[in-house]
Amino acid sequence: MQHDQDMPRNLPGQYSTDLVAERSVEFLDSAIANGKPFFIGVAPIGPHSETIQGKFNPAVPADRHKDLFPGLKVPRAANFNPDKASGGGWIKTLAKLNQTVVDYLDNFYRKRIQSLQAVDDLINSIVDRLEQSPEVLENTYLIYTTDNGFHIGQHRLAPGKTCAIEEDINIPFVIRGPGVDKGRTVSIPTSHTDIVPTLFRLANIPLQAEFDGEPMPVTREQLRSTSRRSEHVNLEFWGDGILEGAYPGVGSGLAGSRGLNNTWKSVRIIGEGYDLAYVVWCTNEHELYDMLSDPVQMNNLYGASGIINGWDLSKLTPRIDGLLLTLKACKGQVCTRPWETLHPRGDVNSLRDAMRHEFDRFYLEQQEKVTFTACKNGYLAEFEGALQPVVYPGNLELREARWEDWT
Repeated sequence: MQHDQDMPRNLPGQYSTDLVAERSVEFLDSAIANGKPFFIGVAPIGPHSETIQGKFNPAVPADRHKDLFPGLKVPRAANFNPDKASGGGWIKTLAKLNQTVVDYLDNFYRKRIQSLQAVDDLINSIVDRLEQSPEVLENTYLIYTTDNGFHIGQHRLAPGKTCAIEEDINIPFVIRGPGVDKGRTVSIPTSHTDIVPTLFRLANIPLQAEFDGEPMPVTREQLRSTSRRSEHVNLEFWGDGILEGAYPGVGSGLAGSRGLNNTWKSVRIIGEGYDLAYVVWCTNEHELYDMLSDPVQMNNLYGASGIINGWDLSKLTPRIDGLLLTLKACKGQVCTRPWETLHPRGDVNSLRDAMRHEFDRFYLEQQEKVTFTACKNGYLAEFEGALQPVVYPGNLELREARWEDWT
């Protein structure tokens, strides 16, 4: 533990999350006393696993919470340890988990929930301190979010967080503050790249052109005035899949506690009448899920025949792939308005617009595809296939776009 320029201190026997809570309140005391605008970021270790010599053990709750929630188990959704293998890449090679492993996973889950109680206490301590200064509280935004989700047993997976599945990528973003409606829930696709632009707008700081995200509408006024937002979230990972706990699983795609060839790119698209998840693995395997009818991602529709939202899958998939290709190396506004990059005439602003029949030949025959030439444990452009899409020019003659025109 270290404060400003003080020497670091070792505090054996004290619970980390509680120490973070104490220091957070101390920083808050100083900030309030200073009388100037402030930003404080608080990042407790809970409910992360206890890591000892590279091994990930179940989280350690505070003593006061270690006996809570007896019998609590991982929710048994349809994708929990399913009878039929699911997912893509190395995940679909995993064997079904036996009862010993399932019991271990339930305990792993219970320890995480127990350790989260100290995080709740931390939040309470911050709010309690702000309530002692009402004039500060009424002019302060409090945000609760996280850097990733977590899976435990879904798709037969050992605990972890590095996969392109709903449990790993769908995270909370909760905000309280001036102009924010109490108890209101807003369902719009957002990502971490939107957080800084959101903070800038709340603080009345001009946005920077190089931002890859855009402000989230969080206040009552912003929600009323926001006319159009991105309908997509871009996701990617490079390297092996990290598996935690004592039982990494059994499967041909595993090497010890790591899932091999876990490099992937994915896009989530949410609009009126559709919610789609699309994944391209470095092995050039693909996944496509209709999240409205299959929220647990058990039915991979890639390559199948069928209809989603009135759209033929054989025509829908190339559009989504073209969107992902545009996003894979994007900068600035290309990341938030990729359809405008693909269709610079300005007549395509959503997947629905792109599904018009006039664009069938462009996407099916003439657009580049998202591909990899090898699986690497990092971003190496030479193995990433095409890095930029072909742009639709509005006539039958297609030309290749110049990346420098967009960035």
